[in-house]
Amino acid sequence: MNRCIRHTAAFCLLLLVALLVNAARVQIVEAEHYGASPANRRVPIARYEEPRGELLVDGSPVTGSRDSRGRLRYERTYTDGPLYAPVTGYSSQTYGTSLLERAEDGILSGADARLAAFPWWDQLTRARHRGGDVHTTINPRMQRAAYAGLGGKKGAVAAIEPRTGRILALVSTPSYEPGELSGNGAPVGDAWRRLNAAAERPMLNRALQQTYPPGSTFKVVTAAAALESGLVTDIDAPTDSPDPYPLPGSSTLLGNAAEGCEDAPLTYAFRASCNTVFARLGNAVGLRGMAATAHRFGFNDRRLRIPSPVAPSTFDTRMDPAQVALSAIGQYDTAATPLQMAMVAAVVANGGQLTPPYLVDKVTDPGGVMIAAGSQRPTRQVVGPATAQQLQEMMIDVVEHGSGRQAAVDGLTVGGKTGTAQHGAHNAGTPYAWFISWARERDSYEPTVAVAVVVEDAAADRADISGGGSAAPIARAVMAAAR
Repeated sequence: MNRCIRHTAAFCLLLLVALLVNAARVQIVEAEHYGASPANRRVPIARYEEPRGELLVDGSPVTGSRDSRGRLRYERTYTDGPLYAPVTGYSSQTYGTSLLERAEDGILSGADARLAAFPWWDQLTRARHRGGDVHTTINPRMQRAAYAGLGGKKGAVAAIEPRTGRILALVSTPSYEPGELSGNGAPVGDAWRRLNAAAERPMLNRALQQTYPPGSTFKVVTAAAALESGLVTDIDAPTDSPDPYPLPGSSTLLGNAAEGCEDAPLTYAFRASCNTVFARLGNAVGLRGMAATAHRFGFNDRRLRIPSPVAPSTFDTRMDPAQVALSAIGQYDTAATPLQMAMVAAVVANGGQLTPPYLVDKVTDPGGVMIAAGSQRPTRQVVGPATAQQLQEMMIDVVEHGSGRQAAVDGLTVGGKTGTAQHGAHNAGTPYAWFISWARERDSYEPTVAVAVVVEDAAADRADISGGGSAAPIARAVMAAAR
């Protein structure tokens, strides 16, 4: 009898141990798997049971939370949603997150360990805190000026503070209302399908995620390569450039829209945007030199985060001489985001140095205590100070005496470069209008802002599109708003 009791007790103990081991397996080993399962409703319920942290512009929130009284309780709301959508992105209970809402989701949702007083305990108990706040670098006056300037046109604006890399404006139009995607009902699905099917692609962030042929604005990079390589030692000396210029290894003759480009000095060629001069210089620098210079400016960098990911701007590294010549004038396969071209202008304004751009100024907990500062990535030298000074002089000349006159701002020294980029089959598409620029106070050497504007404007007449006419006035408004 005692033996049977002992066996039964041992068997029960074994079952208890097995039960405890299985419970431990489920709660520890398999916890991540079950937590990520779409069938597990506890995760989204916990995620939305507290208001989400805020995204702030100049200290004021541009996001909020609405109590839906549903199981997924709090839905995201947006103030001036279309204006700030290229910065915030969306936070949807159905479709997830994008842009800053995604990049800073841990802070905003309260899941980030930096919000916990005892992270190890919260990890063990899987506790979720109220979300922290993300303070952006955006200047609201400049953001509104860029948005108003673009109006109903397709296009984008990016503006940077050259010394620090702080992104001051980031606009993409046409835009959308991210609040339409916040909840989980049928209207959210309808809005998602409508926005994704729209021909204007309002959810495309043209400032960060779309690349364009930069056209003549890329001549800033080509001029930098020619000066840094020693190919050009005097910007006022003749360049021995024919007009038209026969592309190497082909029978194609490259011409100019401007007069006086034959044998033109670099200063005049930059102001008049002589294709022949810059194509010849790019070919003379060579593929390796051009690619290296473009890379220093930020082209072909697939790691750029602000913290949202940025589409890489590209300069092909496998081309024949004719293709190098075309790439040197911002055509062929050369492509850039507006943010990249703002970085090019910032390098010139900042004495040849590039401070990587960033969008988050600081992160705070719900009580306003800072838990992380903005990006502190090191500045790097792209071109020498002497080269930067010469590029500044040529960009100032474009605004004072060339095609960039509409970018002039009273009381500011402004440098700029226009661009009209051909695209499409046989270059038959409506050209993109570009303008890149920088500004500083007349009595200062400290640059205030660097700006890049691109206007697609498919509704405009082809003859009416130009960087100086379509894009420069927008850049002027943004630079004026920076004061």
